[in-house]
Amino acid sequence: MKTKIYLAGKITGDPNYREKFKSAARVLTALGYVVLNPAILPDGLSEPGYMKISLTMLEESDMAVFLPDFQESKGALIE
Repeated sequence: MKTKIYLAGKITGDPNYREKFKSAARVLTALGYVVLNPAILPDGLSEPGYMKISLTMLEESDMAVFLPDFQESKGALIE
């Protein structure tokens, strides 16, 4: 079974977050990991809704990879 990796990093306030997460996911996928990427969630959910889904994704992961800007994100710090 492949290792599942959750991506954590700043989303709120970063207009380029989707590309940043997509790039990281591309690299990890090429290395053979299954990537759980919260940046693919649709717009329009509440902040608690995003956190609930993200924490479930994290719970299903074997490990987390934190993007360089994760310390600027309240959500990533919780994760």
